[in-house]
Order: sequence, then C-alpha cells, then structure tokens
Amino acid sequence: MKNDQQPTHKMLYTPEQRVLRDQTIWTPIQGFLAIFQFFVFLVSLVLVLRCLWTGEGEDWAKWSIILKTLTLYTIMITGSLWEKVVFGKYLFAKAFFWEDVVSMGVIALHTLYILSLFYSFLNLEQQMLLILSAYLTYLINAVQFVLKLRAARLQEAKMKADRVGIELQQTQGLMA
Repeated sequence: MKNDQQPTHKMLYTPEQRVLRDQTIWTPIQGFLAIFQFFVFLVSLVLVLRCLWTGEGEDWAKWSIILKTLTLYTIMITGSLWEKVVFGKYLFAKAFFWEDVVSMGVIALHTLYILSLFYSFLNLEQQMLLILSAYLTYLINAVQFVLKLRAARLQEAKMKADRVGIELQQTQGLMA
C-alpha cells in the first residue's frame, strides 16, 4: 500500500503511516510550531484590533502580522515535509486534503497583506480588515487540525481496544 492510500474504513492513518508519523522529527516540530503560531496569532489579533479601534500601535500590529506570516510559512514548509514522510506527497494527501486547501487560502490572504505593504494598494484600515479575514480563515483551519488530531487519538484508542478485545478472545479460547 502506498503512503498516500487510505484504508477503506476511513482510518486517518494506516499502521505504517502511524509508525512514520511517530518516528519523524517533523511531528514534534509541527506540534511546537502550531502552539507558537497560535500564541503569535493571539498577540497579533489584540494588536490588530487595538490598531483598528484606537488608531494606535500601527507599527506593532504590522510587525506582529509579519511575524505571524513568517510563522505560517514555516509551519507550511515543515508541514509539507511531514506530509511527505507520512503520506508520500508534500501536500493534498487524502487524509489532510481539506486542511491543506484551507491552509492555501490562509497563506494567500497573509501573502496579499505582505504585498500590500510593498505596493500600497490598501490603506491601513483595509490592511487590518484583510488580516482579520486571514485570521478568521486561520481559526477555521486550526479547528480543522484540532478535529483531525482528535480523530487520530480516537482511532488509536479504538485500535488499542480492538487489540485488547482480540487478545481477550484468544486467551478465553485457550482456556476453553
């Protein structure tokens, strides 16, 4: 079975993919970057809202957005490396197809913001509204990944319970 193929019973990972996921250095890196990116997002969100409401802190808001964007690019690059190791393709593996699609939208909105800094096609308020739409899309994407993480944990719990049930049946069969 190729890395990208999924079992017919809708498991998130095949047993081979679980091993690859657990062994690759990219898994803990992704975990760290996801938490770091969320922290940067929260700080930046406060700074962006402050800039919009009071007109103050424009530079702080812009730099926080730049940091958020750089963090986003980093997590996308390392995430694509993780996906290649686990599923055999850099992006759009079946198990994470829709998460990757939404991630592309998040990247596009952040990149549009960065371009607006260099080419001045948006005023400050428009830039801040653009980044708020990027942040909303990012939140949707974060929820997608949290749900996927939960699904993986539930799958692993089910597999463990199934193994225990099989072992119990085998033990009872030997005792009969």
